[in-house]
Amino acid sequence: MSFKINQGLFQLGITDNHAILGIKIDADFNAIRKQYMRIARRLHPDTSAFQETEDKELGKELLAKLVSPAYNKFSKDDEKREYELLINTIADRIKKDPNSIEISTEAAKQLQTIGDFNQAYETSLQELVEQQYESPKQALARIGEISELNLVYLMRSRSGNVVATPTPPPRPVKTSFVDKACDRAVQLMETSNYAKAILELKDAVKREPSHPRCHGLLGLIYIKQNQPKLGTPHIRKALSIDPNQPEAIEAQQLIQKTATTSSVKGKSKKSGSGSGGLLGRLFGGSKKK
Repeated sequence: MSFKINQGLFQLGITDNHAILGIKIDADFNAIRKQYMRIARRLHPDTSAFQETEDKELGKELLAKLVSPAYNKFSKDDEKREYELLINTIADRIKKDPNSIEISTEAAKQLQTIGDFNQAYETSLQELVEQQYESPKQALARIGEISELNLVYLMRSRSGNVVATPTPPPRPVKTSFVDKACDRAVQLMETSNYAKAILELKDAVKREPSHPRCHGLLGLIYIKQNQPKLGTPHIRKALSIDPNQPEAIEAQQLIQKTATTSSVKGKSKKSGSGSGGLLGRLFGGSKKK
């Protein structure tokens, strides 16, 4: 399936990766990564809440053809620099010829004239992001609306009496290796190359034993491979460091789903077997006395 968008920066012949991920033009990498993980959980067929088969298939395609490629542009340093240079070139072009752009959405039109455009940009963006991937069928329309906001924001931030938004600071060097290992592991997971992803993460954990995302990803991979005994210690470790660690929470949800399915199947075979099930046994459920 082909995804074509003709609004905002897309009308100028570039792919607006900020709009696809629903992030601000000046978002740092941590914000980009968190947003990507949120969208991936929403669209991935194993974790999506879509009920219709058509929505599940469309969500899967959006993730593979739009969302993941957009994220890769930010996760690879050379591609990130090339993309930022392109955005700056486009911003300069808009500044020289603002009449060359076409704006159709009401939010973008208001952003053209409002006084505090920085605050208005963030507010309008947040409203659109909350709905962006709620319905896969409406996702392209939402991306187009966000891209129009980005286009107007670039135009106004480059006007003569406004200081342009500075380039986001680089990621801390001390965590660069571990962050990159986690990002590579996520990409390997998307192609079901779990063995190589585990090697990446084990090497990263050796360097930084208390990195919650490394443990969360390891736990998630083991659960996906039906190895809860190997995955549970990593899930516990991740949640002990960061109770909101997304991959560890996702792994817990998969365990709960498996436990529920097993419980339903087992009721006809055995009753009175105690409470807690698989999730309770793995995460410290009470024992019979």
